[in-house]
Amino acid sequence: MSDSVPPTRRPGRRAVFSWCLFDWANNSYPTVITTFIFAAYFTRAVAETPEQGTFLWGQATGLAGLAVALTGPVLGAIADRAGARKPWIFWFSLLSIAASACLWFVRPDAGDIPLALALVALGALGYEYATIFYNSMLPDLTTPGRTGRLSGWGWAAGYGGGLACLVVALYGLVQADPPPFGLDPEQAEPVRATALLVAIWYALFMIPLLLWTPDRPRSALPMAQAARQGLRELHQLLRDIGQHRTIVRFLLARMFYTDGLVTLFAFGGIYAAGTFGMSFAEIIQFGIAMNVTAGLGAFLFAWVDDWIGPKRTILITLVFLIGFGIPVLVVESVTWFWILALTLGLFVGPAQAAGRSLMARLSPAGKEAEMFGLFALSGKATAWAGPMLLGGVTLIFDSQRAGMATILAFFVVGLLILLPLKEPAARRD
Repeated sequence: MSDSVPPTRRPGRRAVFSWCLFDWANNSYPTVITTFIFAAYFTRAVAETPEQGTFLWGQATGLAGLAVALTGPVLGAIADRAGARKPWIFWFSLLSIAASACLWFVRPDAGDIPLALALVALGALGYEYATIFYNSMLPDLTTPGRTGRLSGWGWAAGYGGGLACLVVALYGLVQADPPPFGLDPEQAEPVRATALLVAIWYALFMIPLLLWTPDRPRSALPMAQAARQGLRELHQLLRDIGQHRTIVRFLLARMFYTDGLVTLFAFGGIYAAGTFGMSFAEIIQFGIAMNVTAGLGAFLFAWVDDWIGPKRTILITLVFLIGFGIPVLVVESVTWFWILALTLGLFVGPAQAAGRSLMARLSPAGKEAEMFGLFALSGKATAWAGPMLLGGVTLIFDSQRAGMATILAFFVVGLLILLPLKEPAARRD
């Protein structure tokens, strides 16, 4: 890895571009592995039944999310005392890459269920941990007036990278006829090879960050001492959490609206299939289109974030998510569903990117990784609530529309909690 530099020295365009490219690299994992291709392969071909597969997959990814929620702030606190971020990014990314590559060995056989679940959980852990330290680099890479812009560009790059990898996987491997490299469809090798593609994609496109994006200098503290100091300071922070009411309010608001966003993406395809009768191919197309509009929105709103501030940007996006979400739930026409849903997607990316930007502004100097550990906690601690509430309401009312309406409630609660927050002036020159 390259030599680290003090954060007071602002990096050039190559360094910033390389930072954004990491979003392009690691979003291949959630897009191909946990959302579209490998998750479907596991539930349909590896597990004994789709119902069992869905349950086991949810348990594995849920436990990984819980582990990140509980340990992310701890690792962040230690990293803040150790100084450098890139070693953490490298090793946790390597964990995700290795787990992805090993998914190749998961055959369409129920005997491989334990292997698949263990690898998916490890891959998710590596991905989430690396993201914590990657996010914590944001305040050092740009001036305060451009934090929103850089966060938005990175988030847009993430959507773009995930989609590009998905397209290569879908048309270059899964649907290729004949399959390339002599892959055997009877053993699901074209589908299994998508995991190898993710590993190569992730490893290749993270190299520029490791080479050209400057890092904070390593601390002179031995790792054991850095760990003790980090844990002590995290304990102090949690004990005095009442003194950080602005941060607590934001993280609480984010907990609710992120639950809504996660549930929206998790169940959007299910809703499209059940209510509008979309085929599997149409659902894939719908998912790709939603990600395109979300990435476009993150890119365009990057300037809005710097212009009016991340808090106002989040509030605006939540208003539009609610405003377009209502007609999406009542419309009967498939055409109008596509139009309204894709328009709604424009405001998903900005809500996520502006949240990262606001966290960067709120983080006390020297505690960025610790704060982004708490940021990860706010996104994972109640991730189960949205899907559970949606499923329960759908069952009670025997209506997917009623179940999906619960997502709007999460947006409304998040908006109301965020509304009184006083956004601080940017803290760096």
